[in-house]
Amino acid sequence: MAYIESNLLADETVVHRASLHWLVYWQAILAGIAGVALLWIEPLAGAIAFGLAVVLAIPPFIAKSTSEFGVTSKRVIIKVGLIRRRTLELLLRQVESIQVEQSILGRIFDYGSITLSGTGGVREVFHNIAAPLEFRRKIQSLIA
Repeated sequence: MAYIESNLLADETVVHRASLHWLVYWQAILAGIAGVALLWIEPLAGAIAFGLAVVLAIPPFIAKSTSEFGVTSKRVIIKVGLIRRRTLELLLRQVESIQVEQSILGRIFDYGSITLSGTGGVREVFHNIAAPLEFRRKIQSLIA
Protein backbone atom coordinates (compact mmCIF):
# COMPACT_ATOMS: atom_id res chain seq x y z
CA MET A 1 0.00 0.00 0.00
CA ALA A 2 1.27 3.47 -0.85
CA TYR A 3 2.34 5.86 1.90
CA ILE A 4 -0.35 8.42 1.12
CA GLU A 5 -3.22 5.93 1.15
CA SER A 6 -1.97 4.28 4.34
CA ASN A 7 -1.89 7.64 6.18
CA LEU A 8 -5.25 9.11 5.22
CA LEU A 9 -7.38 10.57 8.01
CA ALA A 10 -11.06 9.84 8.47
CA ASP A 11 -13.14 11.32 5.61
CA GLU A 12 -9.98 12.31 3.70
CA THR A 13 -9.63 11.58 -0.01
CA VAL A 14 -6.78 11.95 -2.47
CA VAL A 15 -7.51 14.82 -4.85
CA HIS A 16 -4.29 14.93 -6.87
CA ARG A 17 -1.07 12.94 -7.22
CA ALA A 18 2.23 14.00 -8.73
CA SER A 19 5.51 12.22 -9.34
CA LEU A 20 9.09 12.89 -10.26
CA HIS A 21 9.56 13.80 -13.91
CA TRP A 22 10.97 11.23 -16.33
CA LEU A 23 13.96 13.50 -16.95
CA VAL A 24 15.51 12.26 -13.70
CA TYR A 25 16.83 9.54 -16.05
CA TRP A 26 18.71 12.03 -18.26
CA GLN A 27 22.20 10.65 -17.53
CA ALA A 28 21.10 7.08 -18.18
CA ILE A 29 19.34 8.15 -21.38
CA LEU A 30 22.47 9.89 -22.70
CA ALA A 31 24.67 6.92 -21.81
CA GLY A 32 22.18 4.59 -23.51
CA ILE A 33 22.17 6.69 -26.68
CA ALA A 34 25.98 6.76 -26.65
CA GLY A 35 26.03 2.99 -26.12
CA VAL A 36 23.73 2.33 -29.05
CA ALA A 37 25.74 4.70 -31.27
CA LEU A 38 29.02 3.09 -30.22
CA LEU A 39 27.72 -0.39 -30.95
CA TRP A 40 28.07 0.39 -34.67
CA ILE A 41 31.63 1.73 -34.32
CA GLU A 42 33.16 -0.30 -31.48
CA PRO A 43 30.92 -3.08 -30.12
CA LEU A 44 32.85 -3.53 -26.84
CA ALA A 45 32.78 0.20 -26.02
CA GLY A 46 29.09 0.30 -26.93
CA ALA A 47 28.33 -2.61 -24.61
CA ILE A 48 30.25 -0.91 -21.78
CA ALA A 49 28.41 2.37 -22.34
CA PHE A 50 25.08 0.55 -22.44
CA GLY A 51 25.98 -1.27 -19.20
CA LEU A 52 26.84 2.10 -17.67
CA ALA A 53 23.43 3.37 -18.74
CA VAL A 54 21.74 0.53 -16.87
CA VAL A 55 23.79 1.27 -13.74
CA LEU A 56 23.03 5.01 -14.03
CA ALA A 57 19.30 4.25 -14.26
CA ILE A 58 19.14 2.47 -10.88
CA PRO A 59 19.27 5.51 -8.50
CA PRO A 60 16.66 7.55 -10.40
CA PHE A 61 14.45 4.46 -10.67
CA ILE A 62 14.56 4.03 -6.90
CA ALA A 63 13.95 7.75 -6.34
CA LYS A 64 11.02 7.85 -8.77
CA SER A 65 9.37 4.70 -7.43
CA THR A 66 9.72 5.70 -3.76
CA SER A 67 8.60 9.33 -4.06
CA GLU A 68 4.97 10.26 -3.53
CA PHE A 69 3.42 13.71 -3.86
CA GLY A 70 -0.23 14.06 -3.03
CA VAL A 71 -2.89 16.61 -2.29
CA THR A 72 -5.80 15.36 -0.23
CA SER A 73 -9.00 17.03 0.82
CA LYS A 74 -7.28 18.07 4.08
CA ARG A 75 -3.49 17.98 3.62
CA VAL A 76 -0.47 18.05 1.37
CA ILE A 77 1.40 14.77 1.84
CA ILE A 78 4.87 14.22 0.42
CA LYS A 79 7.18 11.27 0.97
CA VAL A 80 10.60 10.78 -0.62
CA GLY A 81 13.25 8.16 -0.03
CA LEU A 82 13.54 4.43 0.49
CA ILE A 83 16.02 3.83 3.28
CA ARG A 84 16.33 7.41 4.44
CA ARG A 85 12.76 8.69 4.34
CA ARG A 86 11.69 12.33 4.38
CA THR A 87 8.03 13.20 4.79
CA LEU A 88 5.94 16.33 4.89
CA GLU A 89 2.32 16.32 5.99
CA LEU A 90 0.99 19.85 6.00
CA LEU A 91 -2.63 20.72 6.71
CA LEU A 92 -4.11 22.87 3.94
CA ARG A 93 -5.03 25.61 6.41
CA GLN A 94 -1.33 25.83 7.42
CA VAL A 95 -0.01 26.38 3.88
CA GLU A 96 1.23 29.97 3.64
CA SER A 97 2.85 29.91 0.22
CA ILE A 98 3.68 27.62 -2.66
CA GLN A 99 6.59 28.62 -4.86
CA VAL A 100 7.29 26.98 -8.22
CA GLU A 101 10.66 27.36 -9.93
CA GLN A 102 11.19 26.22 -13.50
CA SER A 103 14.24 26.60 -15.71
CA ILE A 104 13.88 26.99 -19.47
CA LEU A 105 14.11 23.22 -19.88
CA GLY A 106 11.66 22.86 -17.00
CA ARG A 107 9.14 25.01 -18.83
CA ILE A 108 9.66 23.08 -22.07
CA PHE A 109 9.37 19.63 -20.45
CA ASP A 110 6.95 20.69 -17.66
CA TYR A 111 8.94 19.98 -14.52
CA GLY A 112 10.32 22.10 -11.70
CA SER A 113 10.90 22.60 -8.01
CA ILE A 114 8.17 23.24 -5.47
CA THR A 115 8.79 25.10 -2.22
CA LEU A 116 6.06 24.72 0.39
CA SER A 117 6.02 27.20 3.26
CA GLY A 118 3.75 26.71 6.23
CA THR A 119 2.98 28.20 9.59
CA GLY A 120 5.57 27.60 12.25
CA GLY A 121 8.50 28.11 9.90
CA VAL A 122 8.04 24.97 7.82
CA ARG A 123 9.84 25.39 4.50
CA GLU A 124 10.46 22.36 2.30
CA VAL A 125 11.83 22.20 -1.25
CA PHE A 126 11.16 19.29 -3.62
CA HIS A 127 12.94 19.10 -6.98
CA ASN A 128 12.11 17.59 -10.38
CA ILE A 129 8.35 17.42 -9.89
CA ALA A 130 6.33 16.69 -13.02
CA ALA A 131 3.65 19.31 -13.76
CA PRO A 132 4.45 21.56 -10.76
CA LEU A 133 1.98 24.28 -11.77
CA GLU A 134 -0.87 21.75 -11.74
CA PHE A 135 0.23 20.57 -8.27
CA ARG A 136 0.19 24.18 -7.03
CA ARG A 137 -3.18 24.82 -8.71
CA LYS A 138 -4.76 21.84 -6.93
CA ILE A 139 -3.50 23.04 -3.53
CA GLN A 140 -4.69 26.60 -4.15
CA SER A 141 -8.12 25.44 -5.31
CA LEU A 142 -8.64 23.56 -2.06
CA ILE A 143 -7.42 26.43 0.11
CA ALA A 144 -9.69 29.01 -1.54
